[in-house]
Amino acid sequence: MSTDDSTAQGPRRAGYYHLARAVLYREAILFLRYPANAVGGIVVALFFFGVLFYGGRMVAGRALTDSIEGIIVGYFLWTLSVGAYSSISNDIGSEVQWGTLERHVMTPFGFAPVAMLKGLAKIVRTFLTSAVILAVMLFITDTALQLQLFTVVAIAVLTILSVLGLGFAAGGVTLLYKQVGNWLNLLQFGFVVLISAPSLEIPWLSVLPLAHGSGLLQRAMLDGTRLWEFSAFDLGLLLATAVGYLGAGYLLFQYATRRARRLGVLGDY
Repeated sequence: MSTDDSTAQGPRRAGYYHLARAVLYREAILFLRYPANAVGGIVVALFFFGVLFYGGRMVAGRALTDSIEGIIVGYFLWTLSVGAYSSISNDIGSEVQWGTLERHVMTPFGFAPVAMLKGLAKIVRTFLTSAVILAVMLFITDTALQLQLFTVVAIAVLTILSVLGLGFAAGGVTLLYKQVGNWLNLLQFGFVVLISAPSLEIPWLSVLPLAHGSGLLQRAMLDGTRLWEFSAFDLGLLLATAVGYLGAGYLLFQYATRRARRLGVLGDY
């Protein structure tokens, strides 16, 4: 094809690969240009863990020491969950305040796919920061875990995908009502209840977000159970929970976006 023919056809349309690359690049730029904020998040997370560990050891003594491995795994999953949940709602709130939300809505990809990729990009960043937090927790408590990288990452990703679905639902509420951060932040503390839910003793709790995945992650990191050693039912339930909550949250976010546009409140603040 000649140069004239290429010019006549116009520039090639960007695909989802280009969108994903741009979103990941943006997330990296925000991390590099504002490192104090990223480091501050790690310090705050470690501070609360230090209060939990040292304060709890003073009160509970040996009882806390005997269960410290489970506490570390649960706290690690909690940091991942908070990052996945807040990636959508907090980002939308920031875009509304910056006045750049309409640019996302006007993209040829649609607002929901852009929000999805931005949420996944923040999950990648959260994995990196949570890995640092996990390493420091293991160091200060002098604890060793069974860290099978493939198994831990696979289970953790599927577990927090359900929380990403909750983040989409929270993002939809943010689009409609804007200033609801105090209410949405309450759910982050509810993650502690879901992570510690006795899903093995009470089977119906396994269908809740985080509950079943938390149990599998505990078995993987404490007992060294590999991914292929879990039963097909356990893995199937984990996958169904991830897809179900993520799909429901995504659909709710699309509905909230359309309703906000009909009401004319999409970019208002």
